[in-house]
Amino acid sequence: MKKLAVTAVIIAGMMFSHADAFAQYRTDGASQEAQKSESELILEEAASSETPVVITLEQALQIALSENVSVKVADMEIQRTQYAKKGSYAALFPQIDASGAYQRTIKKQVMYMDFDMSSMLGGATGGEGTEIPDGTEIPDTGAGTESSGSSGSGDGIEMGRWNTWSAGVSAAMPLVNAQLWKSLKISGLDVELAVEKARSSRLDMVTQVKNAYFATLLAKEAFEVYRQVYENAVQNLEETEKKYRAQKVSDMEVLRAKTTVANAIPNVYNAEGSVILALWQLKAVLGVDLDMNIDVAGKLEDWSEHMFYDIHQHDSITLDRNTTMKQLAIQAEMLAETIKVQQYANIPSLAVAFNFSYNAMTNDFKFSEYRWTPYSYVGLSLNIPIFAGGKRYQAIRQAKNQYEQVKLQTVNTERQLKIAIRQNLNAMETNMKSYYASKDALAAAQKGYDIVAKSYQVGRSTLIEVNDAQLALTQAQLGASQAVYNFLTAKAQLEQTLGQDFVE
Repeated sequence: MKKLAVTAVIIAGMMFSHADAFAQYRTDGASQEAQKSESELILEEAASSETPVVITLEQALQIALSENVSVKVADMEIQRTQYAKKGSYAALFPQIDASGAYQRTIKKQVMYMDFDMSSMLGGATGGEGTEIPDGTEIPDTGAGTESSGSSGSGDGIEMGRWNTWSAGVSAAMPLVNAQLWKSLKISGLDVELAVEKARSSRLDMVTQVKNAYFATLLAKEAFEVYRQVYENAVQNLEETEKKYRAQKVSDMEVLRAKTTVANAIPNVYNAEGSVILALWQLKAVLGVDLDMNIDVAGKLEDWSEHMFYDIHQHDSITLDRNTTMKQLAIQAEMLAETIKVQQYANIPSLAVAFNFSYNAMTNDFKFSEYRWTPYSYVGLSLNIPIFAGGKRYQAIRQAKNQYEQVKLQTVNTERQLKIAIRQNLNAMETNMKSYYASKDALAAAQKGYDIVAKSYQVGRSTLIEVNDAQLALTQAQLGASQAVYNFLTAKAQLEQTLGQDFVE
């Protein structure tokens, strides 16, 4: 009973030793379920609405958390490891099996005896047969002709019957098995690793959604810039044609204006196609139908207000929540436990076994006349490892080698992650400065274009000067949007590296 109590305590300890990470993941999953209803309503509206359903970044992330394929696969992997963990616990409980067997003898076993049968049968020396006092006649095998201790010369005695039937129940249970107990802890760590991998999938998905969302905003703003360029070109063409009719400009000026309009048209089409492609990519990341009528809300300019705060928010950075470092830490712990498992293979193990069966041996198939004989036993099995040709020793060395590999990988990964963090912070700071510089350039370019456009209307500027001002304005507009986009993508990558969840 003490052994059973110890086993029960071990089971309870194993079941709750790694519950924190899984409970945290379940808590996150519960919040996702609360958000799921809103996501479903958005998707239902997008599937049936003729006008685009505008979603925010938070709504896009909520949809992805419930629809993204990688997140679903990661959740299923957690369930699989949970099943495997429960299956490993079964080794601590009694294993009970029922069995039944039928055996037909083809050739019976023959037994020979090396003694004088006549001495056992009252001095008979042979003949047709020997009769013992109860009247049973034993056939003569020829053994009586030889002296005691010599080899028999008869045909021997056939043993057993033609049909053998058996049915029973057997049970076995480990009482002392240190290697098994330690392997259960590894199963718990395997679940914890699956939970962390699922968190990694969510972090990667969040980064992909952010990048796709911001790419859509950038494509839309580029489309607006090129559309404005086209409208300005058309307006300048109309103004040039008026001057041409008034004989204030030459034919060359009109051709130049028409050429500017013609050159602006492909840029508009390309920008429009980029918007459609960006929306498709966003829908693919979200895990929804590509035909759903979805659009994104906001402008990149709305995200530029928090640039300075976002940079200084990460003044003190740490890798404590980085998912790669956490996975390596769990793998190192698993390998440390594996070393102990291999070491515990040298410890004796004790198990209890029980068997109860009924057996019958007959020469016919008259089941109602069978005589069933019970047979049962209970026993202890002690296994003491002594020598295995160095197999256990080499297994320990192999586990230690793998452990050292993971430790080296951890050091190198930490170094690479710190470099990536510095690169992201540097990119954020560079693009913040580029944005503010682009804002100044944009204000100057807009003012310069307005002056040149008005001057052209009164005939004090040429169309070439207008086109040059328009080009400078376009570059300033695209440069400002590109700086914000680069800042946001670098920030998203930094948040993934630091392991910041969507809920934060």
